[in-house]
Amino acid sequence: MPKKESSVLCLEQDLTLEKLMSDHRLPFSIARLLSKVAVDMEYHQTMYELHHKVNPKEIIVGWYSTGSNLNTYSALIQNFYSQETAPHQAIHIAVNTGVESSEQAGVKAYVGSPVGVSPKPENAVFVPIPCELRFKESERSGLDLLLSSSNTTASHPATDLDVLESAIQSVSDMLDRVLVYVRSVLSGETKGDPAVGRYLMDTLGASSEDLENGGFHASLQDALMVSYLANLVRSQAEVSARLALTTAP
Repeated sequence: MPKKESSVLCLEQDLTLEKLMSDHRLPFSIARLLSKVAVDMEYHQTMYELHHKVNPKEIIVGWYSTGSNLNTYSALIQNFYSQETAPHQAIHIAVNTGVESSEQAGVKAYVGSPVGVSPKPENAVFVPIPCELRFKESERSGLDLLLSSSNTTASHPATDLDVLESAIQSVSDMLDRVLVYVRSVLSGETKGDPAVGRYLMDTLGASSEDLENGGFHASLQDALMVSYLANLVRSQAEVSARLALTTAP
């Protein structure tokens, strides 16, 4: 039976605030001829108990998987998690990474609804529910990098310097747009927005203060040092492997 993995979603309840906090992987096997899914219950119970000791407020709310393909095996897995989340419905989150042809990256959420005359676990339909992807502003650059690389055909990942160059170019483009807006406001072509002006003053003021304190140069030196150490470790690993081949009997 081919082995695969799903991931358990854990949610923390805090009065009216509900947010996904963490997850852990759960191996399972698929018997295609028998249309059955075998779950490693001992592993699942052990992982959940360990996780619950560290985060006692978190509960299981469902599972997630990559890709957008929903089939009979997805219904069987949904039925398993529905037993774990009873009396509430289990939530399935499908994370599309955008690597499939004619598919765009995104996140969709579903709940299972039984269909048919006979109540079988595989007789279920996935009903979409509202789902919104929220992230912190500090995570935007990483998400933009992932989305931009999903359409490329390059076989090697971008280096740290390439990522830094792209980030600097993006900042430069944003500054150009800000300059165009400010000049149009000063010339009277565009009516100024006090909220935008206050935001620009706060942002540029904090950025200039950080530059005066050498924050940018320190960050650049850190990035270059990490890149240098990574290349050094890679070179040492290659030398060690070649020495092992030459000294082998």
